Amino acid sequence: MDSLELLINLAIIILLVPMIVYAYRLNKNLEVLRQNQNSLSKLVEALNEATFKAENSIPKLKSATEHSSENLKEVVDSAKELKDDLLFINERADSLADRLEQVISDGRQIKTPAQPSASAKAAKDIPAFDIADSRSEAEIELLKALRSIK
Repeated sequence: MDSLELLINLAIIILLVPMIVYAYRLNKNLEVLRQNQNSLSKLVEALNEATFKAENSIPKLKSATEHSSENLKEVVDSAKELKDDLLFINERADSLADRLEQVISDGRQIKTPAQPSASAKAAKDIPAFDIADSRSEAEIELLKALRSIK
């Protein structure tokens, strides 16, 4: 029996040596984990704080967005009104330009007398845009501009 006990003790000793080595390694790994646990807890706290700040800033961001969208809507509405006004002015200007062009073409169709008198010679020296003396300076300038376009 002594040899059987000796064999069992040797087997236990042989099995205990790797167990001791494994326990030593496990202890070192647990020690590293404990050291990193503090930094991990600080990291979790920082993450919680950042999440809290983000949650608190969401309503502020929503209100700022709503305020900006209201201001933008006002600007867009004003721009639409101005666009309508400009379209109206443009249509009026087009009709006035058409009328002026018609007046100019009608004025060109006026026939001159066969023998020009002294007053007719003086009228030839006057540029074609001075058809009537009753025209204002603005009309004359507009006629000049229309002639320069052609």
